[in-house]
Amino acid sequence: MNSDFKDVMSKRTDEELIKIVTVDRNKYQPLAIESAEEEIKNRNIDNSKIEKLSAELTTKIEEKKIFDSKKISSLSRFIHFIVDTIVWFLIVAILTFSLNTNDDFQMLIGYLIFFSSYFIYYVFMETKYQKTVGKFITKTKVVKSNGTKPEFGDIVIRTFCRLIPFDRISFLFSQNGFHDRFSETTIIKDENN
Repeated sequence: MNSDFKDVMSKRTDEELIKIVTVDRNKYQPLAIESAEEEIKNRNIDNSKIEKLSAELTTKIEEKKIFDSKKISSLSRFIHFIVDTIVWFLIVAILTFSLNTNDDFQMLIGYLIFFSSYFIYYVFMETKYQKTVGKFITKTKVVKSNGTKPEFGDIVIRTFCRLIPFDRISFLFSQNGFHDRFSETTIIKDENN
């Protein structure tokens, strides 16, 4: 068994070994820790490098915990969906109010307005403000998974992914639904409010 751990640890990078013996120590069996420590000695990895990398890893873990604590609940996501759907339907109603439903050409225009307003609403609002009306109400915003502001392309992918069947209920099974997962975005509390 110990030789298995030695073989596994010999294939790890210096950074992975340091992470195993410092930050993630409680996640491994004692024999695995011993093998990792032995591999570090065999590679003559300097203690200053171990301390520096351990501090960097600890900082990253703390930053991730803080970021994850800002993520919102499925209930807030549901509120976004309801509010944004109402707003979108109001926009469609206003834009199509004067169209004649008996005229095929005007019906086509109505469908174009219906579908294009959906994309325009989400892409414009989330690109310009990082929010939709629903997110303004709940004081939240869309960000990349690393906490940075999403690019235009990220928002376009996010908007298209909202059309995936069952996207709206995917939040019942995980904190990030399909349109978050595929666009590598998430929703967090907006601390600027």
